Amino acid sequence: MGQEEYRRSNGLELTRVQHNPEKSVFVISDLHLKHKNIIRYCKRPFDSVREMNRVLIKNWNCVVKPDDIVFFVGDMALGVSDNYIPKLNGNIYFIWGNHDKTTDPDSMHESLYCSYKGVEFLFIHDPKFKPPEFSGWVIHGHHHNNHPDSFPFLNPEKKQINVSVELVKYQPISLDYIHSLIMKRHEKIASL
Repeated sequence: MGQEEYRRSNGLELTRVQHNPEKSVFVISDLHLKHKNIIRYCKRPFDSVREMNRVLIKNWNCVVKPDDIVFFVGDMALGVSDNYIPKLNGNIYFIWGNHDKTTDPDSMHESLYCSYKGVEFLFIHDPKFKPPEFSGWVIHGHHHNNHPDSFPFLNPEKKQINVSVELVKYQPISLDYIHSLIMKRHEKIASL
């Protein structure tokens, strides 16, 4: 089985638009566009950077409509990230990641707080920078799929959600879905 067939059969490469008719809020982190070594480092199912970039952008746009909101939690690309923003649907709130470079530093945030349907969220790239007084849920990236025991997709014990692309099927995930897992008091989930 080739990489493309593997991705499509496992829902890692979308083949059709899956827009929700309602305005939605999404989160995702760590696209690492243009980053060749990330394919090997995180065992991503791509044969080349070009293929990875194409699939990640396509997946994003298959899920996110132009008027949706996206909290992007860092590490858009190796090098300047600004070039990719116009290619991605949605109103993007860009949280700075350790690999991000921009020509417009005012467009990035170190972190953002959000209250969503009664749940407090902090969007921050690396969870170790969470303020000690914050008691809500931390939505982060940075750890990819490299520390699954400490940084799974959902860790209710630590109140952390890791939205690195490798854990969310290489596509933005709905904040409504995350909210529903929290409300159901779901147990730890390694990845989707």
